Amino acid sequence: MLARTMVCVYAVLLGASVSYLGLGVQPPAPEWGALVEQGQDFVTTQWWLAVFPGLAIVYLGLALSLIGDGLADLVRTGAWRG
Repeated sequence: MLARTMVCVYAVLLGASVSYLGLGVQPPAPEWGALVEQGQDFVTTQWWLAVFPGLAIVYLGLALSLIGDGLADLVRTGAWRG
C-alpha cells in the first residue's frame, strides 16, 4: 500500500519537475511546475504566484504519503476487518 502511494508521490514530483524545466505539457495547459517557473520572475513583487503552486505540490505529496501510511497501518493491524 505504502509503495503504491509513494509511486503516486514520485509521479507528481516528476511531472512538476519536468514541467518546471519546460519539457512537460506546453502552455496554455496549467501545470504546477510551470506555474512555479512562471511565477519565479515575480517572486520579489508578487510572491504568491510561485509560492502557492509550490505549496500545493508539497501538500499533495504529504497528503498522499500520510494516506499510504495510514492504509499500511490498517492492513498491518487488521483493523479494517472490523
